Amino acid sequence: MDTKTNKIKIALGTDHAGYTYKETIKSYLQQNGYETKDFGTFSEESCNYPEFVKPAAQAVADNLCDLGIVLGGSGNGEAMAANKVKGVRCALCWSVDTAKLAKEHNDANVISIGQRQIPEQLALEIVKTWLSSKFEGGRHSSRIQMLDN
Repeated sequence: MDTKTNKIKIALGTDHAGYTYKETIKSYLQQNGYETKDFGTFSEESCNYPEFVKPAAQAVADNLCDLGIVLGGSGNGEAMAANKVKGVRCALCWSVDTAKLAKEHNDANVISIGQRQIPEQLALEIVKTWLSSKFEGGRHSSRIQMLDN
């Protein structure tokens, strides 16, 4: 967490297919006291998601951002790209339950959302749930260590 401002800093990355939700989520985060670092894209013009998702994920891995949210049409490729970065645990979330479990059981430091798969309001609920959930530790800790090695 940013010690100067005590704000949680969230990296955002998307391709053209997730651009609209990224903008909505960014606005929600900023209105609710989060700091954001937007790695793009900055329009709905066709582009390649790894160019924007990998830098966002790297910012989380490098502790430049506390958490990350990546988006695309399905969210699948974006999750794959983010998970190529060592130290990132990106979960594809399509429901409130998957978001809650991503944090509670998997300590996901990045989530991926597919704009073409779910309504915008659900995407916001996923973000809210993930941010408010806490890692349970315990039996899940050793599993997370296995992922990180």
